[in-house]
Amino acid sequence: MDATIKDFEAAIAELESIVKKLEEGDLPLETSLQLYERGVQLSRFCHSRLEEAERRIEILTERGEIKPAPAGLGDDERKP
Repeated sequence: MDATIKDFEAAIAELESIVKKLEEGDLPLETSLQLYERGVQLSRFCHSRLEEAERRIEILTERGEIKPAPAGLGDDERKP
């Protein structure tokens, strides 16, 4: 992976910044392409980290027999 990406949170923050710049649309084409490429790198990094976290959770779930919360849990708290 790219050594310039520090961690998931930093990657998300940079990706959000890139999206904002691209949405403004005031950039030269070459700059836009460079930002887009960097955004793809960041997106892949984040996706990879999320998949890794999901695998770790699945392993913990299998080992610890953690069950998902039943549907509707906490709904009583929202009712007046």
